[in-house]
Amino acid sequence: MTSFARGLLRHPTTGPLAVLVAGAAGAAYLYGTDPHEPGHLLPRCPFRAVTGLLCPACGGTRMAYDLMHGRWGAAWLDNRALLLAAPFALALLARWMWEGAVRRRHWRPRMGGRTQVLILGFAVVWAVVRNLR
Repeated sequence: MTSFARGLLRHPTTGPLAVLVAGAAGAAYLYGTDPHEPGHLLPRCPFRAVTGLLCPACGGTRMAYDLMHGRWGAAWLDNRALLLAAPFALALLARWMWEGAVRRRHWRPRMGGRTQVLILGFAVVWAVVRNLR
């Protein structure tokens, strides 16, 4: 590998730009592919395939599709928790890009143990509540 390629891979903007490009490519494919209908190349949830239960993120693909097509109510019904968490994920991506592009430094969000337990606990409770309905 050349020194230019190594430098490019280590650049602080490489990671966030790769995530942004992959997300844009996925969104472009998803925009024209209705996940509510069978016969597409979208992956199935492995947790649901094995257990038959909804995982905390089940419905996220349908939610993203509905959001891109302006169906806010349908997106809410697909996965409420993921819809409410999406702005935080976008804020983290924006911060990651800001740190890499403007400040030219690598950035990684840091969460304390309590925050991690809180997020995990919320995901478990959300999964249980979804499967009891």
